[in-house]
Amino acid sequence: MPMKAQRGTGEQDGPDTTAPTIQTVQRAALILGSFTVGKPHMSLNEITARLGASKATAHRYTKALRAANLLRYDERTSLYSLGPQVLTLATAARAGLPIVAAAEPYMEDLVRRIDETIVLSVWDGESPTVVRSVDNTDHMVRISVRVGSRLDLTSSAQGRIFLAFLPPDQVPTLPRSVRKSAELTEELEAIRQHGLSVNSPAVNGVRTIAAPIFEGDKISGTLAVVGTTATVSDDVKSPMAQALLETARALSQRLGTSDGG
Repeated sequence: MPMKAQRGTGEQDGPDTTAPTIQTVQRAALILGSFTVGKPHMSLNEITARLGASKATAHRYTKALRAANLLRYDERTSLYSLGPQVLTLATAARAGLPIVAAAEPYMEDLVRRIDETIVLSVWDGESPTVVRSVDNTDHMVRISVRVGSRLDLTSSAQGRIFLAFLPPDQVPTLPRSVRKSAELTEELEAIRQHGLSVNSPAVNGVRTIAAPIFEGDKISGTLAVVGTTATVSDDVKSPMAQALLETARALSQRLGTSDGG
């Protein structure tokens, strides 16, 4: 006697209607993922080759991604680059990093202790990027740092912290930067010794002190005090600097380092 197959409740008739949608998402992700720090611009021919599709298909995808501000097109060079919406998404992604949630109470406590703006930055593959800022509101002059700001690698206190503690292969420009500046070489050695970097730009009267945050034996971020030259000392042994260092080490312990950074 022939038996009739039973269809499970999760089984669907006909072809998978989601397949075209999945392919669309995969292709869009492939295009966006093709851009890197070393390859920030691509031609339509290069995108077509990455897709393994026709030029007409590649053009349809780039047009749709441009409409969503995920791609930018330079008519002068005929090259594509990532659009401004990617930066917004990147900022949101960084805001969701575990370090941001973990750092929040430490930053709030440090603001109460020293009465200055506290900034958290992470490494974005090329430079430090601000992912959280807790502003001091009690001073006559209020220092505010925009979340999403990318900081200079060699001149900012946060940048120098990353230069001092990141593996050399993660900072390809480091050997060239060090060769060009004896002062930078000495500063990086000093940072490794006392765990702090101080930056005092003469042009704006703002002073920053930064300390590393570690997860295990790897640096995962920097915590920084940002104030004016009148309220923040440039002495790494000052009570304010030591309070920052103490907080960064406590946060590192919270994130799993064995020695407090």
